[in-house]
This record gives sequence, C-alpha cells and structure tokens, in this order.
Amino acid sequence: MKITFLGGVGTVTGSKYLVEVPGRRVLVDCGLFQGLKQLRLRNWEPLPVEPATIDAVVLTHAHLDHSGYLPLFVKSGFKGRVLCTVATRDLCGILLPDAGHLEERDAEAANRHGYSRHQPALPLFTEADARAALPRLSPIEWDKPHDLGGGLTLTLRYAGHILGAAMALLSYRGRTLLFSGDLGRPHDPIMRPPAPIGAVDHLVVESTYGNRSHNGDDPESRLADVIVRTSGRGGTVVIPAFAVGRAQTLLYHLYRLKTARRIPNLPIFLDSPMAIDAGDLFHKHRRDHRLSEAECHAVCGVARQTPSVAESKAIDQNHVPAVIISASGMATGGRVLHHLKAFAPDARNTIVLAGFQAAGTRGAALLAGAPQIKIHGGYVPVRAEVINLTMLSAHADAGEIMDWLRTATAAPRTTFVTHGEPTAADALRHRIEEELHWSARVPDYRDSATIG
Repeated sequence: MKITFLGGVGTVTGSKYLVEVPGRRVLVDCGLFQGLKQLRLRNWEPLPVEPATIDAVVLTHAHLDHSGYLPLFVKSGFKGRVLCTVATRDLCGILLPDAGHLEERDAEAANRHGYSRHQPALPLFTEADARAALPRLSPIEWDKPHDLGGGLTLTLRYAGHILGAAMALLSYRGRTLLFSGDLGRPHDPIMRPPAPIGAVDHLVVESTYGNRSHNGDDPESRLADVIVRTSGRGGTVVIPAFAVGRAQTLLYHLYRLKTARRIPNLPIFLDSPMAIDAGDLFHKHRRDHRLSEAECHAVCGVARQTPSVAESKAIDQNHVPAVIISASGMATGGRVLHHLKAFAPDARNTIVLAGFQAAGTRGAALLAGAPQIKIHGGYVPVRAEVINLTMLSAHADAGEIMDWLRTATAAPRTTFVTHGEPTAADALRHRIEEELHWSARVPDYRDSATIG
C-alpha cells in the first residue's frame, strides 16, 4: 500500500489521504481547508490527483474539514461511490448544501458591498454542486468488512466525536491500515467512547489536542457561572458552536442546568438551521449515541429554534439577557457572525468558545484577545468578555489519545501523526516514541509513504 497526505497535515483542516494498491485508488476523507489564507487558497488549486482516477472516497465523518471538498471533487470528475455510515450520509445531506448556500451568499455580499479583491467574487461551490454530490454517498454497516475491489476491504469502527463518526480500517493482503478519524472522548455525555485499536500494522492518528489537556472543570458549573455572571450585568451569552455535535452537547448541559434551576429562566436560542436539523437526526440514529428517546426530546426542546432569517435577525434586537447558540464553531461564517457584530462591542456580554479554534479563524483571534475582528469587510470592536471552555471539546485530548493508543494489542509498524497544528502533532509524536516506544512520524503536505 502507498499513502499520500493531501491534507490534514500541518493543520487540523483539509483532511485527504490517498491510499493506493495495485488496481485501486481510494481517498480517505475529502475535506475543506479552513483558517489561514494560505490554507484556504489550496481549496482553489487543482488536486495533484485527477478525481476521475479515484475509485472510491471514504468519509470518516460529516464535518466540513473532512467532507466539504466533496462537491468540488464530484464536479471535477469523480464518478465513484462515497462510503460512510448512515448518519454521516444524513448529516452531509444537511451540511453540504448549507455550505454551498453560504458560499453563494458570501460571494453575493462581497460583490454587493465591494469588499472582495476578486471581481467578481465567486463561490467555491454552489448549493446545486453540493446537491449533485449527495447521490454518491453510499452507507455501509458498522464493523462489517466491505469489498472495495482489487483485494482491498474497508471496515468502519465507532470513533465517538459526533453522530456517525467512524474510524476507517483498510485491509489488503493481510496488512491493515487504520485511520482514527477524529477521536471522541471516553466519557462524553452523549457519544459512546471510541472503539479499541486491537491489532493493526499501520496507524494514522489525529493530534488536534496532541499537546494539551482539557480543563478538568465540570462543564455545567462553568457554564452556569458564565450565564449567571453575564445575565447579572444585563448581558447576553453568544456561543459559536459547530452545528453537529457541539450544539447538541451544549443543549444537553443547558437542559440539565435549567432543570436543576442553576441558571435563570432566560431565553435560549438555537439559531442554526443545520443544528435544528441535526437534532432531528439524533432521534433517528439513537443507536449511535447514549441518549434515550425521552432525553432527545427534552434536550432539543430546551431552546427556542429560529430557522428563518427574520427570526434570526430579531434575536439581535432582544434587549433582555439570553443565551444564543449559533454556527459556525470557529466563527468562520454563518449566522453567528451577525450576532458577534451585534454583541461583541458591549462589555456586558460574553462570547463562549466551545471547541478547537484553528489558526487564522475569527475564533482563534477572539481566543488570543484581539481587540477587533473583521466581519463582512469591516472591523468590529471586541469589548465582550471572552471565555474558552475547552472541556466541551468533542476531541480527545493528549492524555485521552495516549490512553486510546494503549488499546493496541501490539505496536503498529508505523504511526503517522496528522490532523494537528505542527507543535501539537510533534508533541504527540514525541510522547508516542518516548512512552510507547513506537515508530512515529509527522508527515508533511503531499508526502508519500509505501507501507507493507
């Protein structure tokens, strides 16, 4: 087998791994680059491999940094199937068209207001492109080998992280290669823990938090403290949240806090059509998570859902304390930008970051204490309090990754450390070599390795 790293190295975005065996070429993940401009520009460059020559795509999960390039991939000539779990297919049916719609809307706004250097500004892909890609998605069952042809088989294992997230195990002539995908946490309140590794010959492991440990504080106590403090000064809490996964976790904690009367009876808004639709999928795919049917209804019912644009705009005219959950999680786009424009300038308000913030994103700028952030071509002052609740992350931290690696029954011949900023990936590589005595390396963009 040969593996080429076309994304998800040196960064937490753009995951794309090309696996080749005689007569077969498979792409594991098909993600968008996000964050720093030099990364985003890669989305516009032709791939170093012709999409028409790829036999199949495997998606580990639906987040755009793993699935968002798929509309372009299909538009550029890919004719094969996209293999994934049923829940991933259903979530992509929500996320990909919405991403195309936002691309079109942002391009239209840039042209209308003249804040793009490109004339005219164009969307990376359209909603129609995204919908054209959806029929390619072909779900397969958990934990059952699927024949990819040419002696290559695929097995999807449970990874936690978000609904439908999987590890991808490729087998060829008695040799195995396991992609961790994005690893969930062992004690997540909603998602079950990742499956153990067992015996594999080669391993690709994510390192988003490869050099960090999540804060061990109780998330509900921290959330309650922020909400009580902010509402006490007449302010609103704005939470940029990934529509799939993080939004549902936040609703779970807010439901428990409201039920226990640990926070005031203030309005909670779920202002993300994607997050609303994703909540419906939690009812449909209950075998993929811990919540009962009754808990799903209660959690999804704790917030007022605002699917329409008019309802979303009305939130910013609200003059009483509230909690607003809105996408996107790193404030790279979506409705949350309008809420940040409305609430960031007021010191009574609080912005809560609830997950990893990739370099070059507005979320990373807020985390670094930026006095202003650029939104829609203009600069918005940041006077609101900014809080980072890392314990809400859906990614395993460094210690949890190491614990998962110890579930291997024997040392893999090679461990590739990917999907992390350079310092995080190298820190995890060092721990793997020092603590587990495994052979580990951090590949560069477009590196290749032949593994047997």
